Amino acid sequence: MTEEFADFFSTYTILGISLASWALAVCAAALSYWLARTAIRFVFRKVQARASAGNGHLSLIASQVLSATSTTLLLLASILVGVGLLDLPQRWLGRVSSLWFVVAALQIGLWANRALALGLHRYFSRHSANGVFQASALATLSLWGGRVLLWAVILLAMLSNLGVNITAFVASLGVGGIAVALAVQNILGDVFASLSIAVDKPFEVGDFIVVGTLAGTVEHVGLKTTRIRSLGGEQIVMANADMISSTIQNYKRLQERRIVFEFRLTYDCSTEQVRQVTRRVQEIIKREELARFDRCHFRNFGESALEFETVYIVLDASYNVYMDVQQRINLSIMEAVAELGACFAFPARTVHVASMPDAAARPSRTPSPARAEHA
Repeated sequence: MTEEFADFFSTYTILGISLASWALAVCAAALSYWLARTAIRFVFRKVQARASAGNGHLSLIASQVLSATSTTLLLLASILVGVGLLDLPQRWLGRVSSLWFVVAALQIGLWANRALALGLHRYFSRHSANGVFQASALATLSLWGGRVLLWAVILLAMLSNLGVNITAFVASLGVGGIAVALAVQNILGDVFASLSIAVDKPFEVGDFIVVGTLAGTVEHVGLKTTRIRSLGGEQIVMANADMISSTIQNYKRLQERRIVFEFRLTYDCSTEQVRQVTRRVQEIIKREELARFDRCHFRNFGESALEFETVYIVLDASYNVYMDVQQRINLSIMEAVAELGACFAFPARTVHVASMPDAAARPSRTPSPARAEHA
């Protein structure tokens, strides 16, 4: 019975290959898959244990890179191991070797893609202002460009291994790229504008900016658009090219605020009151801890009032702090003006009406008699 069973496995064929060879190939594929999975799990646990123990960021990156191992590609590689044990024709052996290269290239590409993302994430986190990664335009462009380059190289390598003439392929891609660039030139304009934002850094995520009539906090700088959260709460999406072509006011980088304000007093004020007003305003501003006095002058004789101009610096860039300081200064000025007995002016005009003299008092303007001439 055993001999008959062995003869059946050795004599019965599928696609010209004995059943025993097929069974050996299946066992080899299953064993190789189990060994590969076990080895990767063992290495992954070791590296993860080192990362958890705080033995450097490289161990953490290595563990995350190993987690990108594809189970499907691992299964395909195990199947190719079993197929390699079969007595295949020569032309099939060449195809199996090409498939080996494709599977290996795809898996290496997945590892390299994960390593690239983690490396760029770590780089931009270390070079950010507060140590927290922000999806800035430069980070997005760098990751996108690196991935495109990586997978382009892998794709060309696989095509070359499969016997495709990549020289003609690359040339045709160049011609097609020019046509595509002409078709999407508006989109490319926004992409290059995002690159300009990334390099020149007129603003970053978290900055409060004003662009024309729009004002808000930058939430995201993408390849084509920039998203701004306005003071009203709604999200504003603006094309990067439009952002670059507009004048941008960045209030996040404001360190101090220079404040210029005016007030007016009536013409009833005496010279001494005018002197006292400027002196009292200077004292009021100097008492403010968050303000630095610059000047206060009786500037001009207005049409209906005496005009004063005051300049001071708020040492905090916050708008709420500025408003609090301005309010305290305004209230103190009102108290000082009241103490000095002066009054604030409001637009007014005084009209003097003069009465005309009576008709009887007017000098007569009778015409002089005409001189008669006789012939």
